[in-house]
Amino acid sequence: MTTTHKAADLGVVLPVLPVDRDFSSPYAAAVEISPLIRRVLARNPSPFTFHGTGTYIIGRGKVAVVDPGPLLDEHVEALKSTLTGETVTHILITHTHSDHSPAAAPFKLATGARTYGFGPHGAGKRSEGVAVEEGGDMDFRPDIELHDGDVIKGEGWTVECVYTPGHTSNHLCFGLREERALFSGDHVMGWSTTVIVPPDGDMAQYFASLTKLHQRDDQVMYPTHGNPIRAPSKFVGALIEHRHARERQIEVCLHRGLCRIPEMVAVIYSEIDPRMHPAASMSVLAHLQHMVSTGRAITEGSGTSNSVYRAAN
Repeated sequence: MTTTHKAADLGVVLPVLPVDRDFSSPYAAAVEISPLIRRVLARNPSPFTFHGTGTYIIGRGKVAVVDPGPLLDEHVEALKSTLTGETVTHILITHTHSDHSPAAAPFKLATGARTYGFGPHGAGKRSEGVAVEEGGDMDFRPDIELHDGDVIKGEGWTVECVYTPGHTSNHLCFGLREERALFSGDHVMGWSTTVIVPPDGDMAQYFASLTKLHQRDDQVMYPTHGNPIRAPSKFVGALIEHRHARERQIEVCLHRGLCRIPEMVAVIYSEIDPRMHPAASMSVLAHLQHMVSTGRAITEGSGTSNSVYRAAN
């Protein structure tokens, strides 16, 4: 048997995502995005955060702040300075990764505003007895717990809560009704696909949440990282096709006798920076767990990063 070495050799055409990496914005300064929205960019660029975390401000005078961001003094001070003379009434958290929620604590202390979110890190999985990874903001507890369909009203703005587990089990998107805009957190990003890290990350839930967003009529999405997505339905549809194609690549690997995740990653992600392979391994694990649950792959137990996987037929 000849081992496959390149993704192209798998014979699966991966749909081209219309990604947008042409992003430019100053740090620690408010940028007008729309009549109701401003953004302040945190100085925390990385392979996972792109140019940094974009904290969004909704409204004028009495405002909501979406994802205060990482625990960086410069960023917190920039938010406070931007909102001098205004009142923060709500601090909304999409999810509890360390680039999204930690600054909520000092920002709440400075403004007196209450925090709103689905729950603490892993909240969507703990009821199932799942012990989630320690990489999140384990200190965050929302003052007000939100659920799918909840509506938050402010002065001149209305936000609908859209529960979208997958990237994390406590991930929420927030829909601004007045502008038919969705703050998509990390669930949908225009510059890259989203990393799904089990056990808190869940590919089956991610697919379901993508389908949920695909059925909405949002006119624009504002991810926490990168530029707005101006044709969200088209982009989300492409994401769904991209993920299905990725699973077809994994199926080909299994049929060719590549049974361990590092072997698959070396082939499927042969054309990307090897430094990104550990993160890619987590997404492949999430895909395999989804494939095991739907009967397209088999392994011992539920499957881990060290398991041996086989094609189901």
